[in-house]
Amino acid sequence: MATMTAVVIHEAGGPEVLKLERRPIPTPQNGQVLIRVKAFGLNRSELFTRQGHSPSVRFPRILGIEAVGLVEEAPGNEFRPGEIVGTAMGGMGREFDGGYAEYTCVPATQVQTIKTTLPWDILGALPEMLQTAWGSLFTSLRLERGDRLLIRGGTTSVGLAAAAIGKDHGAFIAATTRNPHREMLLLEHGVDQVFIDNGTIAEQVKETCPEGFDKVLELVGVTTLEDSLRCVKKHGIVCMTGIVGNKWTFDNFSPMESIPTTISLTTYSGSAEDFMLTPLESLVQQIAAGSLHIQVGKIFGLDKITEAHRCMEENKAGGKIVVLV
Repeated sequence: MATMTAVVIHEAGGPEVLKLERRPIPTPQNGQVLIRVKAFGLNRSELFTRQGHSPSVRFPRILGIEAVGLVEEAPGNEFRPGEIVGTAMGGMGREFDGGYAEYTCVPATQVQTIKTTLPWDILGALPEMLQTAWGSLFTSLRLERGDRLLIRGGTTSVGLAAAAIGKDHGAFIAATTRNPHREMLLLEHGVDQVFIDNGTIAEQVKETCPEGFDKVLELVGVTTLEDSLRCVKKHGIVCMTGIVGNKWTFDNFSPMESIPTTISLTTYSGSAEDFMLTPLESLVQQIAAGSLHIQVGKIFGLDKITEAHRCMEENKAGGKIVVLV
């Protein structure tokens, strides 16, 4: 039986619970695609699963909610062997084994072909990051040309992607960072205005933008959400997408007090269907042409997955972490 190298988790814990093992290469059934993985990005949902915060996930499991690579086999002929493809979501790394391996087997309904010559380290950063940024902006926030958008948690990989995509769409972009030294990074990604975030920026916002922003993309989470709700104008929208603040729920939440009158609060989590609706090919072409800049933070090999997870946990990447297989 042919085998592959995979990263397997048997129990929740620190980065050290991610173990390299030899596993059988999956056999695709009709309607599935076997992908020879070339790269994948790391995501905080995988960090939370590894830490034991995903009770529905059963161990042992190969984590990884996304991957890019080459089609190895597609029994239903949905794809040709050798095609460059990307996949994300749909239960990857949660309901079934995901992308932390040399091969992954996924439903054909959550695979997109990518016609490109971009290197794998760039492609590996894209599927989940672009799906989340695009979906947050256009599905939940309904971003329009001329909107004033505030990104809370601007130096996250999704924040940087959202800034670049929003700017290209004709929006005015403001973003926050806790680190003053990262202001230039934000400006390089199309951000027009930077707020240094100490946890409460509503007063800063009102000084420079008295009416507030049209839309706010909340990537930090519940630790700053109530403050972000005070940063939007009447009839504005706040979308909570991220939880990099590592807090899942409010201790005490009074909607009548926390949500200002006329302000809409929504969320975005994404699904395989959302990934398939993301114009991945078009965005990849923009990246190749240099009109859309995506920040890859650090690159690791599969044998360095422990170090990669530690880097993500410590927020030291400065962009998307990519693992080459």
